[in-house]
Amino acid sequence: MASHFSFLALSVLSLCFLLTAMAAAPRKPVDVPFQNNYAPSWAIDHIKHFNGGREIQLYLDKSSGTGFQSRGSYLFGHFSMQIKMVASDSAGTVTAFYLSSQNAEHDEIDFEFLGNRTGQPYILQTNVFTGGKGDREQRIYLWFDPSKAYHAYSVLWNMHQIVFFVDDVPIRVFKNSKDIGVRYPFNQPMKIYSSLWNADDWATRGGLEKTNWAYAPFVASYRGFHVDGCEASEHAAFCATQGLRWWDQTEFRDLDAAQYRRLQWVRQKFTIYNYCSDRKRYPSMSPECGRDRDI
Repeated sequence: MASHFSFLALSVLSLCFLLTAMAAAPRKPVDVPFQNNYAPSWAIDHIKHFNGGREIQLYLDKSSGTGFQSRGSYLFGHFSMQIKMVASDSAGTVTAFYLSSQNAEHDEIDFEFLGNRTGQPYILQTNVFTGGKGDREQRIYLWFDPSKAYHAYSVLWNMHQIVFFVDDVPIRVFKNSKDIGVRYPFNQPMKIYSSLWNADDWATRGGLEKTNWAYAPFVASYRGFHVDGCEASEHAAFCATQGLRWWDQTEFRDLDAAQYRRLQWVRQKFTIYNYCSDRKRYPSMSPECGRDRDI
């Protein structure tokens, strides 16, 4: 009986240690080789691997762009990529890093980097699709030239909020507003995608600036892929309610005071478009916009 009790106590202690370790998972990106975690989505001949697969370059020319996707699908987590954008005259090009499910009423979380003429700043557009509905664009100028060096672009996604980060600076928050009738991504696993393509029908000044193919091939570079999420094979309720992952802890259900100050700084200094303020395009403000104003 005593040995049985000792074994049971040891098992409970082991379980507690395991849960503590899971909750205290590393919070900084860990480099993962692309070759082990990604597959080309199209035009494989326009992708080049370096440094044992830890760094890749996407090429865009007149014949094709290209892209890649994660092998796994994820439901909630923290996802990050270091990217160096197309340099020089990048007008008409779009470099993207996003999460997306695969069905008609899909969910999607987007970073889209809109190229520009030489000397003009890149525009970072973010968007959130829920249940197949998007049209939630926000655009900012970055406070640096993203073609000069690698910078980290990250998404934190849990049951309470989706946060877009640039070098750990929050630039956008999309809160779970199901209580006011807004759908929220919570039950559709998403793959991680990145791509480089020609979008000169809309990307730069609404399509007025066309791609200058004299600068081709255009090159976007990637490294430092990081994913800490629940894979699709795991049970959604476990990911959403048990609080066993660091990104599912209470402290990540909202921004802290310092993060709110940084977000306000981005909004005041760098925001150039917010769908919540576009009364011409949207005469009736989306319900989540009222909550967004309180941030």
